[in-house]
Amino acid sequence: MIFTDVLGNESTPAGEKLLADHHIERLLLDDHELRKRILRATTDHGTEVGVRLPAGAAPLADGDILYLDDHNAIVVRVNPTDVLIIRPTTLKEMGFVAHSLGNRHLPAQFYAADSGFDPEGADCMVVQYDHTVEDFLAHHGVAYSRESKVTPEPFRHVEHTH
Repeated sequence: MIFTDVLGNESTPAGEKLLADHHIERLLLDDHELRKRILRATTDHGTEVGVRLPAGAAPLADGDILYLDDHNAIVVRVNPTDVLIIRPTTLKEMGFVAHSLGNRHLPAQFYAADSGFDPEGADCMVVQYDHTVEDFLAHHGVAYSRESKVTPEPFRHVEHTH
């Protein structure tokens, strides 16, 4: 089976309706696979599948419906990513952390306190886990936690030249 488009997402009312009374197979993907237009993978039931999305297509997301027939469906499930949730307490600390980590060209995501992403309900910066970043944060007394999370968007590699 090769899938060339996304039929919907299970988190929407329309997606819930599409999946009603269907047997669901999960296509388990890691964060770094979500931006790939072309990939091969195996569902949790052992079905080998391919994905070939058109150029310019949005990245795959948790809950995307790739296949649907009268009885069965295949839905993307994103494996949690090991991340550091960084919670600077002042604007100065935020600038220092963002500048220091930005010099490492790490992909980062930012979430507002009301987004529901941070379990402590704080504004936060999120990076993929790296022991050197954890050491940096601990050394400078910056509040953070290590979590296993599914991020709303996949991390994006940062292109740079020096």
